Amino acid sequence: MSDAVRPFRIQVPDAVLEDLHERLARARWPEKEVVDDWSQGVPLAYVQDVCRYWQNHYDWRTREARLNRFDQFTTELDGLDIHFVHQRSPHPQARPLLITHGWPGSIVEFHKVIEPLVDPPAHGGDAADAFHVVCPALPGYGFSDKPTRPGWSIDKIAGEWNRLMLRLGYDRYYAQGGDWGAAVTTAIGMQNLGNCEAIHLNMVIVEPDPATFDSLTPLEKSALEGMQHYKDWDSGYSKEQSTRPQTVGYGLVDSPVGQAAWILEKFWAWTDCDGHPENVLGRDELLDNIMFYWCTASAASSARLYWESFNHLSHDPVELATGCSIYPREIFRSSRRWAERRFKKLIHWSELDRGGHFAAFERPEVFVDEVRRCFRAVRG
Repeated sequence: MSDAVRPFRIQVPDAVLEDLHERLARARWPEKEVVDDWSQGVPLAYVQDVCRYWQNHYDWRTREARLNRFDQFTTELDGLDIHFVHQRSPHPQARPLLITHGWPGSIVEFHKVIEPLVDPPAHGGDAADAFHVVCPALPGYGFSDKPTRPGWSIDKIAGEWNRLMLRLGYDRYYAQGGDWGAAVTTAIGMQNLGNCEAIHLNMVIVEPDPATFDSLTPLEKSALEGMQHYKDWDSGYSKEQSTRPQTVGYGLVDSPVGQAAWILEKFWAWTDCDGHPENVLGRDELLDNIMFYWCTASAASSARLYWESFNHLSHDPVELATGCSIYPREIFRSSRRWAERRFKKLIHWSELDRGGHFAAFERPEVFVDEVRRCFRAVRG
């Protein structure tokens, strides 16, 4: 195994783009839904509109160039080449920050926050808040290699991310994450190997405290209702991906329409978008993220993380300093008193009035502020 860190640029072959356009042109469509809302899934008219735009107007080469403004690399971790952004700050006091995405996201989620985190004065902030940002693509996602054997669980990824930070010369660092990134970041906190100094989460994975059920706060009532809604109406994708990721991969890897709809539904369900994902995110942004799945044929490989870990998430205590930002449209939410049962050293707690699951993507300025405020408590 090599410890080399190699420069990388996103360069999707022309043949992949030509194949995409051909597949979009000959898409076979289902009939229209029989309701006037999204309750049966993404409406036919919207998917057709997005796919026409994707085929005829979306310019991947321009979007690719924008994403390539970041310094990117690959390095081998236990046999897999992992793709990551490593954007160093020009400010000498900058601290290393590891940020991790989830599903159905990608490093695209962070394209609006990396530069403010790296160079705060250029974005109206204070140089004391500067970070060197490391943003890896999860194994099986985007331009990282796909595991060829079982074992790439959340716990393993957490350990490999620690190795990545050490390889880059960061023996002390902070970590942040949402969705699977929150699970990985929490695992980093649980492992507490002595290198990560503090973590920040925008999806807090805790069990509700039954002792509070006779005195629930409005947030706790909403959180329990959200959990029930997820179980009843919003978790079908996770059941499929955690039990049969290979099966679901055939249709999604073969059909750009299927891949787009599979992801767009979650951006409708999980963003604070007032009923439509394009109320909060641009169409090009949504397609940029979808392209990370389509161009790398990673529908099955990304889903396998559910097979590895979805039903095996630990709820063990975390002793490491932890900050939490609670967004009202997050899938799983927690009150502070629930969180304190698991996270033993809460250094930051914030309940936001807007925002959802894709915090950095949806509300970048708020996300940046939350991260800065959290780590100010421990930076000394």
